[in-house]
Amino acid sequence: MDRIDVNGIKLYAYHGCMDEESRIGTDYEVNLSVWADLSIPAQSDKLVETVDYVMLNRIVKEEMGIRAKLLEVVTERICQRILTEEPKVDEVEVSVSKLAPPINGDVERVSVVMRRKRKS
Repeated sequence: MDRIDVNGIKLYAYHGCMDEESRIGTDYEVNLSVWADLSIPAQSDKLVETVDYVMLNRIVKEEMGIRAKLLEVVTERICQRILTEEPKVDEVEVSVSKLAPPINGDVERVSVVMRRKRKS
């Protein structure tokens, strides 16, 4: 199985359990990998035969724009949308990171990583 990675998607969003997170927001980074058979597009050079990473980026932006208290919820939504909207994808891994989280410490990021496979 072949893999496409889309890394370093930078976004500003309003996720979190604290009230101020819903008002102030913070920076996030999303990384994702999708597994698919890329042998046909590798020969044809046709976008229609591969996984369009512009579409993957759009899904991430749309789902990050819908507020959730937990990163787990957002990460799962991104995984499920990719599997639903792109039939060429057999498996997906998504990492959603909150940069400089408000947890009373010098922490660079907190991340939730999920990997989901298409159900047969």
